[in-house]
This record gives sequence, structure tokens and C-alpha cells, in this order.
Amino acid sequence: MSSNKPAENIHPSIQNFVLSHRDNDNVAVVFEDQQWSYREYVQICGQLANLFLEQRDEGPFHVGVLLDNIPEYLITLGAAAIAGAAVVGLNPTRRGAELARDIAHSDCQFLITEDRHLEDLAGLELSVDPAKQLNINTVQWRTALKSQAGKPLPEIAIDLSKAYLLIFTSGTTGNPKAALCSQARLGGIAQAFNSMNGIDASYIAYASMPLFHSNALMANWAPMLAAGAKVVLRRKFSASGFLPDIRKYRCNFMNYVGKPLTYILATPEQADDVDNPLVIAFGNEAVVHDIKRFEARFNCQVRDNYGSTEGGINIMRTPETPKTALGVGQPGTVVLDPETSRSCAVAEFDNNGRLSNADQAVGEIANVETVANFEGYWRNDEANQERTQRGIFWSGDLGYIDVDGFIYFGGRNYDWLRVDGENFAAAPIETIITRHEQIDIAAVYAVPNADVGDDVMATLLLRPNISFDDLAIDLFFHAQSDLGKKSLPRYIRITNAMPTTASNKVVKRDLRAQGWECSDPVWLRDNDNTFTLLSDECCEQIRQRFRVRDREELIDFKNS
Repeated sequence: MSSNKPAENIHPSIQNFVLSHRDNDNVAVVFEDQQWSYREYVQICGQLANLFLEQRDEGPFHVGVLLDNIPEYLITLGAAAIAGAAVVGLNPTRRGAELARDIAHSDCQFLITEDRHLEDLAGLELSVDPAKQLNINTVQWRTALKSQAGKPLPEIAIDLSKAYLLIFTSGTTGNPKAALCSQARLGGIAQAFNSMNGIDASYIAYASMPLFHSNALMANWAPMLAAGAKVVLRRKFSASGFLPDIRKYRCNFMNYVGKPLTYILATPEQADDVDNPLVIAFGNEAVVHDIKRFEARFNCQVRDNYGSTEGGINIMRTPETPKTALGVGQPGTVVLDPETSRSCAVAEFDNNGRLSNADQAVGEIANVETVANFEGYWRNDEANQERTQRGIFWSGDLGYIDVDGFIYFGGRNYDWLRVDGENFAAAPIETIITRHEQIDIAAVYAVPNADVGDDVMATLLLRPNISFDDLAIDLFFHAQSDLGKKSLPRYIRITNAMPTTASNKVVKRDLRAQGWECSDPVWLRDNDNTFTLLSDECCEQIRQRFRVRDREELIDFKNS
């Protein structure tokens, strides 16, 4: 007999969501040509939970996971929820000492991995007992699970306020921090998400974003688990594989983070692209001009929002939201001067739509009511205090608010540029640049000026078969009435591949460190606003100007 108990009738915890499906014969997980019912999923989660409980030691009950998006990842999540363990999502793009550091820092007792990632672990001095390093492709793994077959599901009374997830931040500015998320918080997020988006058991969710990232867990797996919906796993995101997968598995929901919509839109357009079952694409950080293009091309609704993994900030788009704004914040959302905690001035725009009072209006996005929602970072008191100074939750992101209360993204707190004595944020410049139909992605950041302050540098990823000359970039810039003269990029780098995290966020730290002395072609804007390709000789002339002013050390700005 099949049971599909509505999630809203049970206390919102992942353990309760999992156990509520023990008699549910609806499909839970699909991967390639295999599928598992919820009943089967709960059974195997119970086996792994029993194994964890049998082998666990004293100390933090943490399970590190170094896997692609495969069923064993979801099984580990379910098993940990039943057993009261915490899952540590390990980023496979981290290598060597960085990966070993993440495992040790998060106090993993167990490590679940697969053949594909053994090379990542080879030669590392790991803090995990070798007996608890489990490879899902081995006889050891199959034997260990088989030894638990037939045992009843564990009945563990757990503290729902304790950590269930350790989610590493993207690490775009340094060592990633492990944000904590409890079962209670994730369960509450799942129920609220489903209520807001109308998600029920009929949904089929496409999961191609990495499961170690909060977006995949909070905007896909946990809500679908709560609803008893189907999750279709894709091992890794593929722009060319997106539409065939959506059609093959009849997916009506997908999540995204970063630039996947841009990458999908860069694939060759077909007349029948609208012929697909997709209804909702939910995520964050989509390029503004890509949202409407994606909706029109694939006949779906894109719901782009802003939210912090740590739980203190949530901003949602409304129908009235200006196209360049994030939306309206939850109660208590403000933009503050981080030095004084005072509200910044209301944003003012000139006749061309350009922010005219950036010095007074741009501050840090914060919330004065949600500091209690922040569950902290694992073993990082300094970061905890930084997030919660003066009883306020600080996002670490720049922003500004207009007279109608709409919040605009200004970039990360390191995306602040100062040119000729004027401060401004990077994100609005990126938005303007990506209006160009032949530019897919723009990353804007500060590089040193030989005299004082910063110059603006932009790294661009172009559409296929497009060259710098095709852009007519000087004419394009001249036509953008809201692009201030000081915001004009002095350096433009054209690249074939942006350095990104596994969650598709551009690592500006790497771009900034390389500056204009890099392997990609770079163009320099002259005083007459024309661009010239930099040669080795030009680079040396620029360096000489820094030497003359005793500022050459600034060119090596890897750690600035």
C-alpha cells in the first residue's frame, strides 16, 4: 500500500521527511536509466544509517562526501538525517592540501567517495581513519551495506537544532568557511519553498547543480523530499545536455546558481526549443538580460532571487521589480554603512538611469531582525562575529536601495572600486556590459592605477566565433547612457574560459592576481577612448610608470 503523507502535516525536519516516505512507492530518484521508489530509498538510507551508528566514534558525527551528483549522495543525506549525523559537502574542484584542509577542518569521521575522485585524494594525509574511507565502487561498500540489510530503521531522537549540513562557502576570496544548517532550518526552508512555488508530488525536478552547494539542497532536493516529488540527477551540469534531459525525463522544474542560463543560451537555438515540459527555473545570480531570453526560448518562468546560505538575508523579485534590481527584502532588510551601522542614503539616479550618489547610497546588505537565524560557521569564531556584529546579520555583499524599497546588488564586499576619488560597485558595470548581444559573461574588478586608486578591468567571455573587433566596444560603451566615464574599463581581457568555482561563480581573485600581464589578449583604453592590444613592450611601459612612482609592488596584487 502506497502512502504519500503531506509534508505540511509533520514537523519540518529532514529525518521526518525521509521516514514519512517509508511506505511510498512513488519514484523518488532517477539517475540515467535507473530509478528508485521512495520505499526503496528509505530502506537503503536506513542501512547506511545503521552502518554509521555502528561504526561512529566519540566526537563530531560528521560524514564527508566527495561525490558527483549520483544517488549515493542523496542516500548519504537521507542516512545522516536518520542517524543524526551531519553531511560535509566537499568541493571536488579543491585540490591537494586545500582538500585535505577542508576534510580536517570539518572534523569528518567518515569519507564517502567514488573511483572518479580517488585521484583527488591520492597522496594526501587525510584525517579520516582509512577504515572509514568508503568508496561506493568497491566490494567493501556493497558488503558493508549488505551487512545492515533486514535491520529495522534506527529510531534516533535527535536535536533538530544541531548541524545537519556543513556547507562550504564558494571560497572566491580565500579559504571557504563551513556554514552550518540544522535539520529544523532546512526543513522549514523546504516547506516555505514549496508553499511559495506550488511544489507538490507531481513535480519532476532536474538536479544538475552540485549537491555540495546550498542551492541544490535548499532549492531542489529538500523541497522535493518534503513534497514526495521526483528528483532527476545529472552527474555534472552540461549546457548541451540540458534540453535533451528535460525532455527525456519530463522535468518541469530546475534549479540553477551562477551562470548556467548563460551557458545554455549559448547553445545553438532551434525552432522547437519551446517544445519542452519545463515550467519553473529557480535560482540566483542569473544575468539580467538572460532571464527574459531564457523564458522566451524555453517557454518557462525564471524565478531569480537572492539568499544567503547562512540564512540571514532573503530578497525576492516581484512583478514590479525594476529589471536591474534584486527585488524586495524580507522584513528587516537594510543597506548599512558597515563602519557606523547607519542606514545608507536612498539611491538617486540621473536622467540616464545612472546611480549618482554611490558614495552615500552603497553599503552592505544586512538584516536587523534575523541574526538569530544565523547558525554559525564550524570552528570559525572570527567569521561568526564578523557576520553578527552589533546584533545585525551582515551579508558581506554591497547593495543600494531605491525610493520604492527595491534593493540592487553592488557586488561582493571586495567588489568596490575607487577611481579618481569616486567609489562605485562592480556589479552594475557588469550588468551594463552584458547588454551587448555578443558578450556572454563580464567580470569587473579593480586593478591598481600607477598614480592613485584603481583602474577598472573587465574580463569578457564572448559568444562563439566572436572576436574583440566584432564587439565595436568603443561605440557600444558610448551608447550606454548609464555608464559613467569613470566606470569605463581601462583594460579589457578576452578569455575562452573564466576561472569559476564548481557552483559557476567567477573567481575574481584569480583574475585580479593575473592583472593585465596574463596569457589572454588584453586591450588598453587610450585617452581618446580607443582600445589598443597590449604588447609585451606596452606592459613593460606600464610597469615602468609604477616604478617611477614607487608603486611597482602594487602590480603583484595577489593578496591585496
